[in-house]
Amino acid sequence: MQPEEVRTSAQARAIVEERGLQHVKVGVFDNDGILRGKYINRQKFFSALDKGMGFCDVVLGWDSNDQQYDNITFTGWHTAFPDAPVRLLPETCRALPFEGNMLLFLGEFAGTAEEVCPRATLRRVLQRAAAMGYGAAAAAEYEFFLFSETPASVREKAYRGLTNLTPGYFGYSVLRSSVHTELYQALLQMAADMRMPIEGLHAETGPGVIEAALHYTDALEAADRAALFKTFVKVLAQHRGLMATFMAKWSERLPGQSGHLHVSLARKDGSSAFYDQAGSHTMSEEMRWFVGGQQALMPELLAMVAATVNSYTRLVPGFWAPTSATWGVENRTCALRVIQGGPKSQRVEYRIAAADINPYLAIAVAIGSGLWGIEHRIEPDEPITGNAYDRKLPAKRQLPRTLSEAAERLAHSKAAQELFGAPFVSHFAASREWEEREFRRAVTDWELARYFEII
Repeated sequence: MQPEEVRTSAQARAIVEERGLQHVKVGVFDNDGILRGKYINRQKFFSALDKGMGFCDVVLGWDSNDQQYDNITFTGWHTAFPDAPVRLLPETCRALPFEGNMLLFLGEFAGTAEEVCPRATLRRVLQRAAAMGYGAAAAAEYEFFLFSETPASVREKAYRGLTNLTPGYFGYSVLRSSVHTELYQALLQMAADMRMPIEGLHAETGPGVIEAALHYTDALEAADRAALFKTFVKVLAQHRGLMATFMAKWSERLPGQSGHLHVSLARKDGSSAFYDQAGSHTMSEEMRWFVGGQQALMPELLAMVAATVNSYTRLVPGFWAPTSATWGVENRTCALRVIQGGPKSQRVEYRIAAADINPYLAIAVAIGSGLWGIEHRIEPDEPITGNAYDRKLPAKRQLPRTLSEAAERLAHSKAAQELFGAPFVSHFAASREWEEREFRRAVTDWELARYFEII
């Protein structure tokens, strides 16, 4: 049996037994889309398939630096960090190419923890879609920089003066991908082996930057693929003496790194809910309302997509990232790009997303806000042609400029509470407020250079 064939608990048992595994690896994704996991022995795994397992709930209560949020109610010193129930998901079974026959299974938090679990939040949005008569498909495409560095060397250099894998700007370079063919082939093979196939892979413009477009699939599986891809690109790179970063923007001198999302809806009979040959730009009414909802809610849901302080350094004019809630047809200067793909591939590209996204939450926003638009028949603005950066837009289309502003908008968003649940909104908004406060404690290189001597 192959990992991609596993769908049931019985099949999960069978593949572990066939491979003679004494342990398997299990993992859950946290607030920031970081995979937290461990090895468990086969007997515990077999038991967990039926009864679930416990996982310390602190992973939903600390930041990317393992520091406990001080402003949430879900977990903390006041609750004494109990285990939260986790259900294992047989259908997420994947091979781990770097670990022989080892298998990985993902889990999803249950019980009260389900209210704040990122994967469960997306699943609730998709249940809403199903209740409306739709199935959702999605795909992520990532830009990421590679460095000839190690976790030790970047710290020794204080993250300055790093050596990029390749020099200069050379987008779509066949020279670069041919010289580094072993790395590119390894990426393609790893992605295929782990059931997160790459549709397109190329050198992007910038020193050592690569772009990978993952193949589309149903939205929950697409989020699993996108989240796993980030983790295991880093694993592959470090196995080869390299480092990969998915920061939104790692250098003020270079463009940021996108994590664009492509989303579409299909009706129960499999037909596209977005395509109408007679419609303007071949957009159905449902697609028009979907875009209207995405545009209307983008400013108040931004913290779930641009979830780090660093995210906002990318959202500036002229760096291939949107700065307002705009849309257009085949317009890459807009936050929402409608792609006329015909009955099988008409879709929306959600271009506000960067490589630092938690895919579960970003896809939940991209789809949930669109569903809200259909439910309320929200009409979008007229599509923008030409350069969206040159347009003066009303205040309601302006995006928050900082994470703290975005977190405050999210915390007070009635639509967010309706779509994602009040417990999640409160928990996640508080976690973003913490993130901003942690940043404000830092003394940056810019401040030292500007003020140390002169002020």
